[in-house]
Amino acid sequence: METFLGIDYPTLWYLVVGLLFSGYAVLEGFDYGAGSWHLFFKKDLSRRIAINAIGPLWDANQVWLIIGGGALFAGFPVMYATMLSTMYIPFMLFLLLLVLRSSAIKFRSAEKMLWWRKTWDIVYFVSNVLIAFLLGVVLGNILQGFELGENFSYKGGIFFSFLSPYAIMAGFTTLSLFMTQGAIFLLLKTEGRLHARLTFLLKKGMIFFISSFAITSLYTLVFIHGVTDKFKEQPLFFILPILAFLAVANVPRLVSKKKYFQALIFSSLTMAFLLMLVAFQLYPVLLPSTIDPTYSVTIYNAASSQKSLGIMLTMVVVGAPLLAGYLIFLYKTFNGKVQLDDTSY
Repeated sequence: METFLGIDYPTLWYLVVGLLFSGYAVLEGFDYGAGSWHLFFKKDLSRRIAINAIGPLWDANQVWLIIGGGALFAGFPVMYATMLSTMYIPFMLFLLLLVLRSSAIKFRSAEKMLWWRKTWDIVYFVSNVLIAFLLGVVLGNILQGFELGENFSYKGGIFFSFLSPYAIMAGFTTLSLFMTQGAIFLLLKTEGRLHARLTFLLKKGMIFFISSFAITSLYTLVFIHGVTDKFKEQPLFFILPILAFLAVANVPRLVSKKKYFQALIFSSLTMAFLLMLVAFQLYPVLLPSTIDPTYSVTIYNAASSQKSLGIMLTMVVVGAPLLAGYLIFLYKTFNGKVQLDDTSY
């Protein structure tokens, strides 16, 4: 098996895919989080400011989802196919909600009728909440495992089997973290009465996150089989849950000091460390089988050919700096408080 810097190609591609979806979670996290507060703003002006805060960024942030999905399909086609068949309903809902969310952003201010704006406000709010929730549900299902048989065939239910108690808890935890991230981002982009309103809402969001995070973490430790096995085998990696806990604890401290930019960084680090924990716990498994571990989808039995992975890794080396440069330019260009004008949503 070919390697680069002593790491085999499937493992490198596992890291690449993980990095892409982590970037999506961090950047789209504050997008979805900001939208999840939308109906908590009573005035039309406040809602317009909140939408325009993410206006130049939301479609660029979705690039991470497209690239991540493409990387998953190219690097681990078996995992891509198995994942879609096991999570067909939530993924179809996810795509529908993405379309509705984008339509709400574009169409909300197209007409001035009150009923028109209120309708799209509801669509925008509901789609953001459900997208954030469904992302957590999918992650919870991956941690629990799937009823996979021989040849990665799915043996479980179809319609509502993905809504297990643990998946629902993971969904609420993800939603609460995104809402916290979104409120912090909006505090950086707003001023005046809306800023004061967000200060109050952020406190509620942090309580929501800390309580749901604590419940989900406790359930994971008690009921999810083998969740601590990897850490017992490699104690050095205990640094990951410690860093995640410190990042979570640092957010309220920085918010209390009104250091919102630093708080945004640490809420982003919270997402990153939690996803690292998931990646480390699962490796080298991509989709665990609850029927028999030998039926699990791993980075080795799901990977493309060594030649394909090598070519795509070369493309990553070339493309990653370009993507990073584009994002830095975008965020620097639209830095600062939101100012409404004729081109605003």
